[in-house]
Amino acid sequence: MTSESTATPAGPLADPAAAAGPATGAAPAGPVVGRLSRLDRGLPMWILAAMVTGLGLGSLVPGLGEALAKVTVARVSLPIALGLLVMMYPVLAKVRYDRLDTVTGDRRLLVSSLLLNWVVGPAVMFALAWGFLPDLPEYRTGLIIVGLARCIAMVIIWNDLARGDREAAAVLVALNSVFQVIAFSALGWFYLSVLPGWLGLRTAGLDISMWEIARSVLIFLGIPLLAGFATRRLGEKARGREWYESRFVPRIGPFALYGLLFTIVVLFALQGETVISNPLDVMRIAAPLLVYFAVMWTGSMALGRAIGLGYARATTLAFTAAGNNFELAIAVAIATFGAASGQALAGVVGPLIEVPVLVGLVYVALATRRLFPGSPVPAARTAAVIEGTARV
Repeated sequence: MTSESTATPAGPLADPAAAAGPATGAAPAGPVVGRLSRLDRGLPMWILAAMVTGLGLGSLVPGLGEALAKVTVARVSLPIALGLLVMMYPVLAKVRYDRLDTVTGDRRLLVSSLLLNWVVGPAVMFALAWGFLPDLPEYRTGLIIVGLARCIAMVIIWNDLARGDREAAAVLVALNSVFQVIAFSALGWFYLSVLPGWLGLRTAGLDISMWEIARSVLIFLGIPLLAGFATRRLGEKARGREWYESRFVPRIGPFALYGLLFTIVVLFALQGETVISNPLDVMRIAAPLLVYFAVMWTGSMALGRAIGLGYARATTLAFTAAGNNFELAIAVAIATFGAASGQALAGVVGPLIEVPVLVGLVYVALATRRLFPGSPVPAARTAAVIEGTARV
């Protein structure tokens, strides 16, 4: 078995150029998005439908949001937790863990990711929150919390759909998780209390223990990561890598999409009534979020190209820098300020904006592959998350 599986690619995000054989190192000619299947191009509609369904259920079914919120784990709805685990497991089961050393040795990628996630990202969100919401302290605080919660979940899906480097995504997500446990509380104290005081601005507090953050990380990343690693090790040992990648992976792949859509439905059902009853507030919160995602993703993608990363790793860098851990942000906002607080609403609006924007950026990324000439794209695995076929 060579590094490129010979499994015939099929399904969403399949690249006809890559289907002809392994990547040659050159970006495919012509716009990639134009060659996507009809189902691929309709992916945003699936997610939009899930969002609308969740909002509709939350606003039309009395007490549904409260009922879902009562079933919790680590202060997050258990249905959301289950959806995230189902969503992340197939992608983490596809990771070739024996190749992670090629990522950990890439200092440009690791240092850039740490700076973008833990220096640039929180600072950009702080500036935007104060710039757009100087008169709305609750929403402003909620947005700052969102900016501090770096992504460890859905970014894996966006990265896979955009054909980023799967192994690099696993490493960066794990790195973010470690820093999240160590740095989240300290950064919350700095950006909500210390820095505003230095600048003569109004301050707010954030009381969240390191254990609560660690528990969230262990649930949302630790469980699917351990399951994915164990599945690959046991599967390859029992039947070999070729069987695992050509037979087993395509069978579990569709569950990533099912988990994603289920999570979105439940998430928006939880706060559907609140979102629909506060449309102007949602628009105020959405404005800085739109700017944030655009600035972080575009800047990170440009940085990746400038420092010589190939398309796949530049894409992984961009999505891990632009995404946020809304599960943690919502949990922290609810635990600290209450479920009916403006901070909690800002946390809920986060994924409302993030999901469709980052799905759109998946297509932008695919369309800009030609800007990375001579860059080997590990994503010559042309199968997508949705149908689960994989040229890993």
